[in-house]
Amino acid sequence: MAADTPFVPQLVSSVHMPARDIPMPTTISAQAQFTLSMLSQVPKQVMPPQGDAAGWDAYMALRAPVNEQITSAMALATTGVVVPEVASTVERLEFGTASVYVATPFGTDTADPRIFFNIHGGGFTDGGGVVAEQSTQYVAGSYGVRTWGMDYRMLPQHPYPAGLDDCMIAYRELLKVRRPEDIAVGGLSAGANLTAALLLRAHSEGLPMPAAAVLYSIPGDLTQSGDTYQTNRFMMASDGLGLLGELYAGDHDIRNPLVSPLFADYPADFPPTILIAGTRDFLLSDTSLLHRKLRSAGVRTELFIFEGAPHGGFGGRAPEDHEQVEIVRSFLEREWTNSGNGAEA
Repeated sequence: MAADTPFVPQLVSSVHMPARDIPMPTTISAQAQFTLSMLSQVPKQVMPPQGDAAGWDAYMALRAPVNEQITSAMALATTGVVVPEVASTVERLEFGTASVYVATPFGTDTADPRIFFNIHGGGFTDGGGVVAEQSTQYVAGSYGVRTWGMDYRMLPQHPYPAGLDDCMIAYRELLKVRRPEDIAVGGLSAGANLTAALLLRAHSEGLPMPAAAVLYSIPGDLTQSGDTYQTNRFMMASDGLGLLGELYAGDHDIRNPLVSPLFADYPADFPPTILIAGTRDFLLSDTSLLHRKLRSAGVRTELFIFEGAPHGGFGGRAPEDHEQVEIVRSFLEREWTNSGNGAEA
């Protein structure tokens, strides 16, 4: 190029990156490094297309909780908490199509009215049944508070709005026995999506908002337009995740704000919200974009990004996972206090 020729940049639709090795981050704990190393060696599962009944049967069979160890691992992976030191009692409640596990940590003051309403993750396909029972106990023990854990209808048989309908049924039942300021709502991944959708729908239907919300690694835009769907694609556990949004949306527009909550207009009285993701999380973009959207709406919100963390953290066994649980627990206690409920955990 001649020295006097001006440089005119051209807009390109993509940037080609040659094959490269991404080194293990040295800025995370040894346990976190081990988790990343293990995840890099797990073969990706291929999600079958819609309508492939035999393919879905085989896919779900591979993901079935066949023993206590796998159940425990799935319970951690679908909630983002840790195995707590304090055990909990658990019972099951049925409200029509909606099922809820109620876990109460040993030693909980019977006069403590606080409830954490947990909606498990698992790509709208996993995390129910015995896994939901276990994960509800883990959440209760991790946060030190009585917990209602959803066991909602899931894919492939039940696309939107079945799971959200179940969450709404349970939330209405919870409001019959607790004041809204006694309640906090949260979830990981699909559970975070359902949490945001639940609160948006509850607000539109005139139901009171809870004291706080926890959105951990939220798939806010099921069109998967966020940058980290591409830059962190190497950390995805399954191929064919692009099909998941369409499968979940079913006959509805995938940009429906109750399907993809990033497209919603948020009210200023949306509850105070904490959002969490990791630098290797393919949902980092959705999480950070939603944080900005909530701030723009005047919602009090916090964002925590964990170094090196993949989707859902490090499996509940790294120091970073324990730190994340303590951050959420402190947030919940503060917001319960701010709402007028100052009970100690």
